Amino acid sequence: MSTESFQTAVGSDTEAGPLDPSLRVVPADIFDVDPPYDPDEVDFEPAEFQDRFLDRELSWLRFNQRVLELAENDNLPLLERVRFLAIFASNLDEFFMVRVAGLKRRIAAGVAVRAASGLMPREVLDQIWDGTAELMERHARVFREEIVPALAKEHIELVRWSDLDRDEQRSCKRLFKDRVFPVLTPLAVDPAHPFPYISGLSLNLAVLVRNPKTDKEHFARVKVPPIFDRFVALGNQRFVPLEDVIGEHLKRLFPGMEILSVNTFRVTRNEDLEVEEDDAENLLKALEKELLRRRFGPPVRLEVEENIDEHVLELLISELDVSEAEVFRLPGPLDLRGLHDIADLDREDLKYPNFIPATHSRLAPVESASPVDVFKALQRGDVLLHHPYDSFSTSVQRFIEQAAADPHVLAIKQTLYRTSGDSPIIDALVDAAEAGKQVLVIVEIKARFDEQANIRWARKLEHAGCHVVYGLVGLKTHCKLAMVVRDEPEGIRRYTHIGTGNYNPKTARLYEDFGLLTTDEAIGEDVAHLFNNLSGFSRNATYAELLVAPDDVRSGLIEAINTEIAHQREGRPARIRIKANSIVDEAIIDALYTASRAGVPVELLIRGICAVRPGVPGLSETIRVRSVLGRYLEHSRIMYFENGDEPVAWIGSADLMHRNLDRRVEVLVKLPSTAEVQEVANVLDLAFDEHTAGWELDSEGTWTQATSPDGKPLLNLQEQLIATHRRRRAR
Repeated sequence: MSTESFQTAVGSDTEAGPLDPSLRVVPADIFDVDPPYDPDEVDFEPAEFQDRFLDRELSWLRFNQRVLELAENDNLPLLERVRFLAIFASNLDEFFMVRVAGLKRRIAAGVAVRAASGLMPREVLDQIWDGTAELMERHARVFREEIVPALAKEHIELVRWSDLDRDEQRSCKRLFKDRVFPVLTPLAVDPAHPFPYISGLSLNLAVLVRNPKTDKEHFARVKVPPIFDRFVALGNQRFVPLEDVIGEHLKRLFPGMEILSVNTFRVTRNEDLEVEEDDAENLLKALEKELLRRRFGPPVRLEVEENIDEHVLELLISELDVSEAEVFRLPGPLDLRGLHDIADLDREDLKYPNFIPATHSRLAPVESASPVDVFKALQRGDVLLHHPYDSFSTSVQRFIEQAAADPHVLAIKQTLYRTSGDSPIIDALVDAAEAGKQVLVIVEIKARFDEQANIRWARKLEHAGCHVVYGLVGLKTHCKLAMVVRDEPEGIRRYTHIGTGNYNPKTARLYEDFGLLTTDEAIGEDVAHLFNNLSGFSRNATYAELLVAPDDVRSGLIEAINTEIAHQREGRPARIRIKANSIVDEAIIDALYTASRAGVPVELLIRGICAVRPGVPGLSETIRVRSVLGRYLEHSRIMYFENGDEPVAWIGSADLMHRNLDRRVEVLVKLPSTAEVQEVANVLDLAFDEHTAGWELDSEGTWTQATSPDGKPLLNLQEQLIATHRRRRAR
């Protein structure tokens, strides 16, 4: 789960040279962006409902609170609760690095305009400080008072140095001497040594020492090396924080000095990227410059141990230039992201029951042990995949791998936003290019926190002979598309995959996503036109079966909403159901309010940020908002419309946010068959069932865990889907 596994992988390869001239970047102005939203177009008086939007930043905090509530849920397996504690910490880090940093930047630049929620950035920041302080204290308390004792009962002990016996202390002393001490670098602060640079998210020891000869006190900083395990294994599933081991052996670092105090602290910095680019070469150079700047972004948060020496804290506040509001005093240990290692322990009895995704029935061999020919299977009919319940490796990955090896395949075109470090998708594309096939890859090098990795993959693909396009200047290419062009006896046939998730085999086992494999000619032609738009200067703004941002996702969805309003007014069946990660866009929200005022039932399944206020009299009385979190990260986007009893559904990459609708290339595809529409409808039926567990949002922005209407235990959506797929497999 990430922070979009809820975590994302960060590339470590910083090597970058001049941009190869074969790597293309296309100007974004080939897309026509919708005109600015005019709230006067709605059917109600905006002044009457000025506070009709919840604040997006505060809504995100409520999302992470729901993650924390999973860690607090003692009905979940213990190591899964540990995992959710680590996820909460990782999520909050990214929130500060990107969202809080952005608010501070706007205030400092004097462009602090009022948000759609009616709040000024300073007001939002003040509420963030209060809200995060409460959540971080709660997070620490859950760890210390609930998780640590519960782990101990299961013979997994997270202890501090004072809890170690003599043999364990001797073992840690040897570890320190042999491995840790050689890589430590104490940095003193005095007139000859300025205050050292503190890298973002690093764990540090603030050490106060006294020189017995001069009786002077001195400050030094010791960085806890991230190359070692965060929790040192003592044997018998006992662990001690690495900083405890270092803190107890500081005399080796400061011989002849008296150690007065040792406290851990941690700094979060602005690590968002701001890239202005005019052409391909400038894009890469600007990005590489920003990646270097990221390491030196201004601080946005200082975490310290609650018992820190006041003089040391004053020094840190002064030197790091943070305000009192940005200082968070917490009980140790700090930085609980390291709990992922504890959650990974080989204790299957403390985890979710193992589930192995099965091959989709349409792609599964019946008698032969050999893999199914994906192309023959798709000639018999489309396949709608639902990951992780349907295996990614035996569907999408096999589709690309068979295309690379098939002598009848002439070309492969694909977008890559994020992929895994050892991606078989990359390897298959390389194999295809080396076999002489035409391979076009749109690599989005501005995928947040994956920039370095994507630059590396772009170079690897280009060196293999692939045509690599970095995307569109001014836009991120976020759509999930793959197209295979195959020469067959009947002529050229296009095989297309359009998904809601990344081409990443690792996260495909953790993220819930839909994907359509199809030979539909209209969809194939649309996707071909879009690839031409992305790779060249072709301009085709009209699509038969796709909605494409920034062209027409917003306008297309509003048109569909208005159609439901017309059906409702004419007495025909009308209903709107939307499943997305986030919904913030004011134009779409106002269209939903208009639909609600007309009596259309509106159901929203939103994992993360939601700016909609449901249940407001006269505005949103028919709108219901739910959220489901669990072992898998709910990531798919579905737009479902009852359409007068002839339902239509769209799936794709676009969340309902400004960045997705205006600053990214996104794609929604209309599912071509009634069976596929019914399949996603069944998932939505289960998600919105009053007997399914989840959270419900009220008009004040408060999320409350659902309760059973009849006292029976609530069903877990993901466990129900696992059971459904197991039953299908058993047939």
